[in-house]
Amino acid sequence: MSNELATPTEHGFGGSLDWLIGGAVGGVVGSALFGLVLWLVDPAIVTDAIPGIYGLEPGAIGWGFHLVHGLALGVVFGVLVTRDVIFGTITAGVATDVIDDLGLGTRLALAGMVYGLAVWAILPLVGQSIALTVGGDPGFPVAAFESLLGHLLYGLLLGALFSVFVEVAPAAEAADAPFEEDPDTETDP
Repeated sequence: MSNELATPTEHGFGGSLDWLIGGAVGGVVGSALFGLVLWLVDPAIVTDAIPGIYGLEPGAIGWGFHLVHGLALGVVFGVLVTRDVIFGTITAGVATDVIDDLGLGTRLALAGMVYGLAVWAILPLVGQSIALTVGGDPGFPVAAFESLLGHLLYGLLLGALFSVFVEVAPAAEAADAPFEEDPDTETDP
């Protein structure tokens, strides 16, 4: 295992709800950056399309809904990434030196990007399907490049901030990979 994972990060909040704080903060900051990307491409996506999902009039309330979506999805990320099987996979030693040399913060940021990709692949497509079934055009670019870029940036910030706000040292020391690790990557202190 790499040196940084052998001595995991010892910063952030401790306690049983640290994942909630890390997920919420990462989710709000990530969704703010994602909203900025959408705003630069087409401000109507944030001000018109997002409130339109809920049948509301266009306006600044779209920003509020966008941030609340990011917060809720950030908390879900916190729940998922703190499960033993997922955290054990993130911290596992592997035979590829490039991956094995990544620190825990970088691995969590990359896990956030994978999560952002999954959110991009599932939620907008589901939302568009529901909107079309109900009888309207959702008004946002579901599979567009800017949507993909925004979701990846969201996930990257979510994972990175999660690793900063959550004390991962005890969990990283106790984590077991759900598969057989490469024996060459493990080092004894």
